[in-house]
Amino acid sequence: MRVAVVDIGTNSTRLLIADVVDGRVTAELVRHSNVTRLGAGVDVEGRLRDDAMQRVYTTLDGYRGEIDEHGAQATVAVLTSAVRDSANGEQFAHTVRERYRIEPHVLSGDQEAQLTFLGATSERDPADLTPTLVVDIGGGSTEVVIGAGHRAGFHVSTQAGAVRQTERHIHEDPPTDAELWELASDVRSILSAGVPAQQRDAVRHAIAVAGTATSLAAIAQELEPYDPERVHGYRLSAGQCREILQRLAAMALGERRQVAGLHPDRAPTIVAGAVILGELLDLFELDQIEVSEHDILRGAAIGLTTNVD
Repeated sequence: MRVAVVDIGTNSTRLLIADVVDGRVTAELVRHSNVTRLGAGVDVEGRLRDDAMQRVYTTLDGYRGEIDEHGAQATVAVLTSAVRDSANGEQFAHTVRERYRIEPHVLSGDQEAQLTFLGATSERDPADLTPTLVVDIGGGSTEVVIGAGHRAGFHVSTQAGAVRQTERHIHEDPPTDAELWELASDVRSILSAGVPAQQRDAVRHAIAVAGTATSLAAIAQELEPYDPERVHGYRLSAGQCREILQRLAAMALGERRQVAGLHPDRAPTIVAGAVILGELLDLFELDQIEVSEHDILRGAAIGLTTNVD
């Protein structure tokens, strides 16, 4: 079956068109990502801004054309933190359905965890029961999922998102040492409260998905242009994460936009994202983490043929 999945996140709107056979993605035909910043201001105002929604609608105008060209038999959108947390999220989801003929799923925390874990582990042996951590650093939240095989077990959705933390703590350009300390302290408190020590101790392998992790892997390799094949499966060390964070945090925004491997639109939030990933590595006492291009998009594509509700 040919499926199209749109991931409408806090920071970006992404499209995957793929062929799925017997619960496996056999071919990825289209994959796009556009930074649309839907969640801008949600943490403070509690609702989606008109300009932010319009950025998503403009992106969906283009996506709808590609979906039609490729003859997708099922088309869904997954909507996560920004829409869950906003007073007008239901209205936004209704517009996505009526204007673009895309069935929206405002995911619960459990659904988001299951689909994220499924996507990240979809190419692993389902019989491999190694306790595996999957982290998805989004704009509004960070999902921490621990499971085995293709099934998530423990999961928590935290308020440690890259956009949210940037808006809370970074007000100078470049950020001050005090702002970075407050940001790291806030993230450390959120993550340690969200993940019990017993769960942390069980982890034997870790995978990071989504824009922060893939950007840091690209920066580490100085990829220009971005190369998903070199990013997927890259092992990012804790030392590399710290070094990249120090380098990016010392730059003004304009300088960060020029960094090889970093999409300019991610420059405003990458410092907070790197802080979050570094705190996760410290919390789980990890020397490295595997970076994956396979995330909730792939999980939702597979989940279209199963019950994900």
